[in-house]
Amino acid sequence: MSLLLMIFGAVLVAFLIAFVIVKYLPLKLRWLPSIILLVAAIFLGIKIYDGIMEPIVFNKEKVKKYQPVVNSLKIIRDAQVKYYEVNGTYNDNKAGLIRFVDTARLALTETKTVVERVNTGTKYNPIYVDQEVRVTDTIGYEPVLKYFKDRDYKNMFKVPGVEGKEFEIEVGSIEKIPGLVVSTFRVRTPKADILKGMNESLIKQELEVKETNQIRGEYVSVGSLEEISTGGNWPPSYDKSKGAKKQ
Repeated sequence: MSLLLMIFGAVLVAFLIAFVIVKYLPLKLRWLPSIILLVAAIFLGIKIYDGIMEPIVFNKEKVKKYQPVVNSLKIIRDAQVKYYEVNGTYNDNKAGLIRFVDTARLALTETKTVVERVNTGTKYNPIYVDQEVRVTDTIGYEPVLKYFKDRDYKNMFKVPGVEGKEFEIEVGSIEKIPGLVVSTFRVRTPKADILKGMNESLIKQELEVKETNQIRGEYVSVGSLEEISTGGNWPPSYDKSKGAKKQ
């Protein structure tokens, strides 16, 4: 909108200058407005170029800023998933979650089908038949740390590019079906903190974005407190870009 107003204003000023030249300016001085118009045209051209390029540059820069944030959220997400596998719930204690990655072990199980003789009759009139039964046995353990090799899980709660800022982490629960309560979690950080120092008008637009090919809303987040989800609110492009670490 400001760019359109600038163009409209420039056209109006040019018209007024032309009117003054024709109506009032002596012939020998008409070269002076030409110089002024030339300088104004160059200035306006630069402003129009900047106005066109600024959103393009903003979009490129925001992706560069968001990408390491998304990478850290993936590490936190994976730590929460492993914690859930062991404990059946999620953890909002940051130091505890890091300690879990360092020390916890996951059970390795094997499920097989065996044939058992089962009494389908009564205690006093037994009738034994062979039935196939699935049995799960623990055959060993593996460290959780194995899944975080070459990943900076020690600093996963620090928001990349934002000095002194850590991710917000919350856990909750929802009733999936009557009588079945399931644990949930959400980790997030405000976009405004990540984009601080960039064009304020474009940041405001970014906080209101709803397109599915963008990071929607005011936060970069993973998980949900309202539904059962371990997904992030970023589009697939953040998983495919060159800056996306293998997570």
